[in-house]
Amino acid sequence: MDAVVMAAGEGRRLRPLTERWPKPVLPIDGRPVIATLLHELAATGLERAWVVVGHLAEQIESLVGDGGTFGLEVRYAHQPEPLGSADAVVRALAAGATPPLLVVAADTVFTPGTVAGVLGRWRATGTIGGLAVRPVPLAELPERSAVRAEGGRLLAVVEKPAPGSPRSPLAGAPLWFLAEELCAGLTDLPGPPYELATAAQRAIDRGADLAALPIAPTRDLTRPEDVVEENFPYLLRGR
Repeated sequence: MDAVVMAAGEGRRLRPLTERWPKPVLPIDGRPVIATLLHELAATGLERAWVVVGHLAEQIESLVGDGGTFGLEVRYAHQPEPLGSADAVVRALAAGATPPLLVVAADTVFTPGTVAGVLGRWRATGTIGGLAVRPVPLAELPERSAVRAEGGRLLAVVEKPAPGSPRSPLAGAPLWFLAEELCAGLTDLPGPPYELATAAQRAIDRGADLAALPIAPTRDLTRPEDVVEENFPYLLRGR
């Protein structure tokens, strides 16, 4: 299994920080978030990751290099414009990534062991795809993938739902698992943006089973003040 790490976004809500630094190199607990993520992927047993870069790509490539520091092989795919999560995966596939894929955002920090555990649970379902889900405040749903699930199955996935649309307390992590069948449907999606949520919903509408995989809360950086909040305990420990 290959990993696809989505690291091309502009991080607009984190401006002005992301005018100078790409979001994945900003720290949580004093370490760049992409560094923590790559260590977690290596601990899961994955041997190769495709990092999809765009905005300030050279900083990410300089930090990550060939991945040896993190215990896995890293290759790169380029997404010059932020055209969505499915477009990022298509670019990784075109560059040589091989399904099945684990697809994850580069700015997310998971509790140690979470990725390995949820990967094992997805494999046990035998489904063509899966999405890690967790509860979030309803106010955050317009910026995330809203999810409806029942009995461990995804029933609906909507990327960044419009105001007034039906609400669910669940959102995607974002951590996706894509078998080859689901990857094959990524090239003819409506857009831009081209989103994995759209591909998942199409598969659900055709009658395919996709797994909803609950996980513990994750950590990420959304607002400039999050950089202070997510690093303050680390700074206190260093006093």
